[in-house]
Amino acid sequence: MSEIQKRPSLQEVLPKSGLVVSEKGGLSELLCKPKLLPLKSITLQKLEEMEAQVAALNQQQQAANRAQTGAAKFASQ
Repeated sequence: MSEIQKRPSLQEVLPKSGLVVSEKGGLSELLCKPKLLPLKSITLQKLEEMEAQVAALNQQQQAANRAQTGAAKFASQ
């Protein structure tokens, strides 16, 4: 005997009253909306802001040093 014939057959039982719910069919892939990711992370943005602040401070210090050296040269003449 084959495997299928050895198994006892199951008889379907349907309720005499109430709703019969069938979940056959209608199953398909459900696609979600794509998640938008930031182009730059918050950490990278903070680092870039810090670098810009340091560069601006460096430029201010260099300008102040040039003004002092220019004033010293003018005073010595």
